Amino acid sequence: MDSILQLKNVTKTYPNARFQLKDVSFSIPYGSIVGFIGENGAGKTTTMGTIIGTLKKDQGTIHVFGQNLAENELEIKERIGVVFDEMNFSHHLNALQLSSVFRNVYKKWDEEKYLQYLQLFSLPKRENVGGFSRGMSMKLSIAVALSHDANLLILDEATAGLDPVAREEMIEIFENYVKDGQRTILLSSHITSDIEKIANELIFIKNGEILLHINKETMMEHYAIITCDEEQFNQFDKRVIVSYLKKADKMEVLISNKQSIPCSVQLKTGTLDEMTLLLMKGEQHERTHF
Repeated sequence: MDSILQLKNVTKTYPNARFQLKDVSFSIPYGSIVGFIGENGAGKTTTMGTIIGTLKKDQGTIHVFGQNLAENELEIKERIGVVFDEMNFSHHLNALQLSSVFRNVYKKWDEEKYLQYLQLFSLPKRENVGGFSRGMSMKLSIAVALSHDANLLILDEATAGLDPVAREEMIEIFENYVKDGQRTILLSSHITSDIEKIANELIFIKNGEILLHINKETMMEHYAIITCDEEQFNQFDKRVIVSYLKKADKMEVLISNKQSIPCSVQLKTGTLDEMTLLLMKGEQHERTHF
C-alpha cells in the first residue's frame, strides 16, 4: 500500500455557481509533505473538504489508508488531523476544557502530548479561546491535530497568521511528524516560501483542475523560466512548454527541460513563487504532461 491518499476523477459542483472541481485525480505516498498550490478559489479548500467529508463530492472515488472513504468514513476520520484557516472550536471554552471534549471525540486522544504542545506554543490553558489572536488560534488547531495519533494531516493555510519565527517552528514540527514514513501532510499555503522549504511533492490546481503534480526537486532542477520573443517561442519544442504569458513584445515561458533551450535565449532558474505565478497567470500548453 504505497499511497496514503488517492483521488480519482473527483468532481464537485455548486448550485448557481460557475466553479466546479473537474475530474481531480492524484495520489500521494506515505512519509511525504505535499504542497497544494493555487490561487483563492482554485479549488484547494473544496478538494480538502471532499477528503475529510465536510463536502459531498458528485462523482469519483477517494481512498484513504487504502480504504474507500464513502464506506469507512468514521474509521478514516479518526486518523485524519485537520486545520483550516479559521478556528472551529467553541469560543466559550478554554484549552483545558477543549481537551475534555476531544477525549470523547478521538479514541487515541493524547492529553499529555496536547498539554506539551500548549506549553511549546506558549498558549494559555485557562483563557477562553474566543480571545485568541489568529496566530494563537492556528497554533491551538495544530496542537489538536497533532494530539490524536493522526496519520494524515490536512492543513489549509495552517501557517497563516504566524510570524516568521513561529512558521519556522511549525516547519520543524511537520518535518519531524513525517519522519517515521507512516504519516503524510497535505498542506496548502499562499506562502510559497514555506512550501519550498518543507514539501517534497507539489500539486498545482487552477480553476478546479489539476495542472501539475511533480516532485519538488525535479521541478527546481529541471524547470526554468525563459524570456523570448514570439519568433523564438514558435521554434521551441512544444513538449517542454508548460505555461506561457505574453507581455508586450516579449513572452515569459515556463519550460520543463532547461537543457533543451538554446544558449542564446535568456533563462533564469526561477523561484517556486515565480514559477507558481506563471502557472497561475499564464496559458497552459495543450501538450503539457502532468
